[in-house]
Amino acid sequence: MSMTVQPQSDRPDPTVIAAQNDAFRKLACLGVPPAQPIQGRMHVTRSLMEAGDGFMAEAVKATGEFDVFEPENDPEGWHDFGSVTVRGETVFWKIDLYEADSDFRYEAETPDNPTTTTRVLTIMLARDW
Repeated sequence: MSMTVQPQSDRPDPTVIAAQNDAFRKLACLGVPPAQPIQGRMHVTRSLMEAGDGFMAEAVKATGEFDVFEPENDPEGWHDFGSVTVRGETVFWKIDLYEADSDFRYEAETPDNPTTTTRVLTIMLARDW
């Protein structure tokens, strides 16, 4: 009797990362608490802060509500990038994953592990890209 052993993949499960990224984005932008703790912080660019008249708040809310992920904007399936339109202006958002104790110097080795990964959500005007 022969047995075939399938090799274990070293690649993290993109659906787990996507769910964690979505939960973090909803926490950071909408105040919706996640089912399990997720570490991270949100940054907005200076031009977004200086847009005035509640524009930044609208951009943050739109980022939290974003849910249109397609192969063109989400090739890895991680839900780590999106584009929203606020008052006719394009706003990009991006989530980067870092080792929790690396002072944001090293990419997360196990990005699907929320206890060892810190997320950084950056929201910016498209022209800042």
